[in-house]
Amino acid sequence: MTKPQTRIQARNSDVILDAALDVFSQHGFRGATLDQIADVAGLSKPNLLYYFPSKEAVHSALLGQLLCNWLDPLRAMNPDGEPLVEIMAYVRRKLELSRDFPRESRLFANEMLQGAPRMRAVIEGDLKALVDEKAAVLQLWMNQGRIARLPPVHLIFSIWAMTQHYADFDVQVRAVLGAGHDPFTEAGDFLETLFTKLLAPQAI
Repeated sequence: MTKPQTRIQARNSDVILDAALDVFSQHGFRGATLDQIADVAGLSKPNLLYYFPSKEAVHSALLGQLLCNWLDPLRAMNPDGEPLVEIMAYVRRKLELSRDFPRESRLFANEMLQGAPRMRAVIEGDLKALVDEKAAVLQLWMNQGRIARLPPVHLIFSIWAMTQHYADFDVQVRAVLGAGHDPFTEAGDFLETLFTKLLAPQAI
């Protein structure tokens, strides 16, 4: 059995992962080095290697944490809830994740742009299974006439695209909006209006 970490070990692991998040989100996996991560963490490279034996190990730990946090809002979509309330709660939570965890969003985007070499098994397994499960819930609500009929998987894709954009393209968004704008507040209001109208059941 693996011995539990001491408080100091747990703190150092967190410091390393936070530093690695900075480095990977800026440089991608290929451009990042253990020396850079150790420097940002304020630790020696041998000390870093005590906790993580390779760059791959650090990256895998980060991606594991990220995917869990990223999928929790979709898991929380309640099949027994009011459809529009559940969908809008998901949209808002995804936008909050983009606001609060922009480095994580860019880390995930970098992994996808590289062909997901370290996450392909997960996205083809756990991620696809969860999307299929929630797409079936959306399809049921559509069949019941409770929301408009749309391709359910593409509806989920659109939520991802329209929320994570604000993290992955933050510089562009703020430059175009200009000073005096809060991108996430404005995006929240816009997405509320957009999806409410888009998903309104069509009169028969």
